[in-house]
Amino acid sequence: MNEDLKVNLSWLPQDHVEASFTENASATGSSLVPVVDPEPELLVNPWDIVLCTSGTLISCENAVVVLIIFHNPSLRAPMFLLIGSLALADLLAGIGLIINFIFAYLLQSEATKLVTIGLIVASFSASVGSLLAITVDRYLSLYYALTYNSERTVTFTYVMLILLWGASICIGLLPVMGWNCLRDESTCSVVRPLTKNNAAVLSVSFLLMFALMLQLYIQICKIVMRHAHQIALQHHFLATSHYVTTRKGVSTLAIILGTFAACWMPFTLYSLIADYTYPSIYTYATLLPATYNSIINPVIYAFRNQEIQKALWLVCCGCIPSNLSQRARSPSDV
Repeated sequence: MNEDLKVNLSWLPQDHVEASFTENASATGSSLVPVVDPEPELLVNPWDIVLCTSGTLISCENAVVVLIIFHNPSLRAPMFLLIGSLALADLLAGIGLIINFIFAYLLQSEATKLVTIGLIVASFSASVGSLLAITVDRYLSLYYALTYNSERTVTFTYVMLILLWGASICIGLLPVMGWNCLRDESTCSVVRPLTKNNAAVLSVSFLLMFALMLQLYIQICKIVMRHAHQIALQHHFLATSHYVTTRKGVSTLAIILGTFAACWMPFTLYSLIADYTYPSIYTYATLLPATYNSIINPVIYAFRNQEIQKALWLVCCGCIPSNLSQRARSPSDV
């Protein structure tokens, strides 16, 4: 009984677990009546249920995007390849959260812990890397607008995808290859069995990628404002129209970057300053918003895209709304 409880309460702070066992032992020892242990009950952490639910939603949502891009031959441009990479990474992350929940309560072993944490780390790393690749692609599509649609762009996109997925897989294999804290709990980070050093490397890498994305989006904003101004002069638009168009483009970029930072920054900073001795509720409270980023990504990058919207309408009802087929891109659609 005590062993079962200890397994299922592995996310709780160690002092809380030991205190509960001490109370049970003292109560049993002082009792004059023989105590018969009840049948072992499976304790389920509510936070784990929330994470599993989040993983299910992530999987379903991104599976739709992956299937649409995979089965639609017209969606093979570099932009759609990167969106597909992002959706695939988020899909695997959602599956990883579900598998982690199942293994945590049905199949406890060191091997399953290492495999599931490796899958989750690799998937989220690929997701963040795909976001960076999309940012680079958007910058290049605006900066090199005349030569963007070329064979060299497609080659560069494939190179980016190979590099980011290769790096993500290597990062995910680190716990399996021995960089874990299963043998020395004092080296554990806030997420077992990742070591403190492993979590620090991931956190610093995220901060560097975020800084690069911020710099690229600043440059994108400058290009969008310049393009909007040139279009306004060519078509003799009013100054207010130019202002509204530019503000919309800048607001879109601010929402994209702000959402990404709001989801990932709490867990990143917490991983840098905390270790396994900290209460697990803080880990859950910062990790859960990070998973929400994989729920929001399809809405921002996929379902807002006109071509993907058309493909969705064709799948759902076999037609395309006239307002969608006649809508043109504007400088704010970045």
